[in-house]
Amino acid sequence: MSKPGLIESHSIDYIPLRERHGKVWHLWPVWFAGDAQMATLASGVVGVAAGLNVVWSGLAIVAGCAVGTFFMAFHSTQGPQLGLPQMIQSRPQFGAMGALLVWLVALITYIGFNAFNQLLAAQSLKDIAGISPGWGTLLFTTAALVIACVGYTWIHYAQRLLAALMLAALCLFTMDILAMPHVFLAQASFSGFLAVPFLAQLFAAASYQLSWSIYVSDYSRYLPKNVGVRASFWWTFLGAGIGGGWMMLVGMFAGAAFPKLDLAGALQASGDTLMPHFGVTLLLLSLAGLVTVTSLNLYGASLTLLSVVDSFRSFKPTASKRVGTIVLCAGLATVIAELGSGNFVNRFSDLLAVLLYLFTPWTAINLVDFYFVRKGHYSIREILNPRGMYGRWNWRGLTAYAVGFVAMLPFSSTALYVGPIARALGGADITMLVGLSVSAAVYLFACNGMDLNADARRAALADQGLETGG
Repeated sequence: MSKPGLIESHSIDYIPLRERHGKVWHLWPVWFAGDAQMATLASGVVGVAAGLNVVWSGLAIVAGCAVGTFFMAFHSTQGPQLGLPQMIQSRPQFGAMGALLVWLVALITYIGFNAFNQLLAAQSLKDIAGISPGWGTLLFTTAALVIACVGYTWIHYAQRLLAALMLAALCLFTMDILAMPHVFLAQASFSGFLAVPFLAQLFAAASYQLSWSIYVSDYSRYLPKNVGVRASFWWTFLGAGIGGGWMMLVGMFAGAAFPKLDLAGALQASGDTLMPHFGVTLLLLSLAGLVTVTSLNLYGASLTLLSVVDSFRSFKPTASKRVGTIVLCAGLATVIAELGSGNFVNRFSDLLAVLLYLFTPWTAINLVDFYFVRKGHYSIREILNPRGMYGRWNWRGLTAYAVGFVAMLPFSSTALYVGPIARALGGADITMLVGLSVSAAVYLFACNGMDLNADARRAALADQGLETGG
């Protein structure tokens, strides 16, 4: 096994087995720290902001996290098996050009999340240290850029350190919440159930967790291939599920206790009830987590953008190309952040709703193809060849995506559009269930005519000598 250097040399290319390193449990801190950060708080405020009490809102958060993380964790298991980034794995289902649809959506997501992260970080740094928004954005973005540029190994190291610190801080904060009876006693009741806010909170949590799916394999692809599907699934599921659910519950209680404050102010005020200045400590740790998750977004955006370029013109992946695209994506996010203003939670909720619609069909198609159709039998060389056996356009994946998306529209309920079935349900949004089931069913039906044995034989033949360069 060769040891990794300071600056990661790989990008969208295959990670050879001789360069694999790490332990499968390393996935737990990556996704615990990835979720236990400031932006996650916003996903936990949706229910209480709509009038739901803490009991029903908490149940919706837990259920939503479990659903979204379930699918996200299955994507994580693909990384060790294929040794490739997440998005380029979409080529067998959609084709080299057809996958551009999914990749462009992913790019918008990365850049959009980072713009929101920059707004939140600038606001927090102003509240904590009186730093102007311009300087706060610059400091925050620079820190995230450095981590993203050094790459995979150092991202893992940073996440492990933050996970340990956030675990201790969240334990103390939970003790703080339990010492706030005015929040519990006033709302600790199973009465007053509101279906629409409950579903809004459940699917906000689910879509937030599901949004990690577009790059979860990026941070497992260096693991040895023999780590096992079950182990990689559970370490990812427990890390993301506990980190995300816990942080959303923190946001829920902070929002319920201090409804007139913004997210950063509510978190700080809640922490200070436990001990003086603990709120600032919690805020700083959450801000550090926001830095690293922004670096994850920049890293994933770089790999996706390089995949887009590779579909038009093949090139040799290098560290300089990866760093260049990271800087470009950071610049785009900064421009959007400078133009952004208004109510953060409402805007964030609108983004989550869009993500729910756009990523749900892709998740269903990608997982069905990997686990039920091709059962993990892919050619690495042909995935990396935009004119290879998987073709430029795959009508099966594109049709399933389109049908699944259209089927979701009558059930959709957003600020921009409310479908007729959602209106009949009082505004309740159940699009995720519809999109997953319809897209999966259509893709399975479309694959009935495939000669999967021939496909597997061709893939195995193409990858002969992959590890030796033959």
